[in-house]
Amino acid sequence: AQKPFLRELKARAEAYGASFVSVHPFTSAEESLLLFSDYPRRTEEGFRFYGKYLEAAAFLGGSYVVVHGQMQGHGKLTDEGYWERFDQLYRFAESTGARPAQENVRQHRSGSPAFLQGMREYLGEDCAFVLDVKQCRASGCTVEETARAMGDRLRHVHLSDCLGERTCLLPGAGDFDLSAFRRLLEGLSYRGAVVTEVYRDSFGGVKELEKARIVVKKAWEE
Repeated sequence: AQKPFLRELKARAEAYGASFVSVHPFTSAEESLLLFSDYPRRTEEGFRFYGKYLEAAAFLGGSYVVVHGQMQGHGKLTDEGYWERFDQLYRFAESTGARPAQENVRQHRSGSPAFLQGMREYLGEDCAFVLDVKQCRASGCTVEETARAMGDRLRHVHLSDCLGERTCLLPGAGDFDLSAFRRLLEGLSYRGAVVTEVYRDSFGGVKELEKARIVVKKAWEE
């Protein structure tokens, strides 16, 4: 981890009263090769590389590094083989102060609620999940079935809105029932952060972000 850069990020967050929850690596698209391949030496090197992300997350005060995992059709790992590999990464991360968290992602193994539920049941407390609302829609799965598959190992949430076929809008810009979503999370005893995650072309400026923040805050205060 590059400490001068991380110190600057941390200082900016503190200046604005913000906090870090997770780190989302720029290498997410390469995890089929870096973390879940059939080559032990590459996997070992991938773990060491991700160790830097984990240390960076802990330095910033975050608890998780978001993992997309393996794309469908890549590699030779069985589901159990994938879960065991994630378990190795989870245990590897123990000394860093942060943990990997599996996100549900379209066109990946993790896009399937059945896969996520199997992973939770297989690993028990040795796993963590990130629920991404827009990825549920892109995978053709409901938010409810995905969240329930993650169960009590849900640790982080990426929130967005939708309207018709538009699936990556700021909260309040679509017709997603935020209050119902809040109740779903409460039913799962979720106590973690809910972070708005949209793409850069999903908003025009800071005022739109502030409006979305107010919408979410209101839904959580009802």
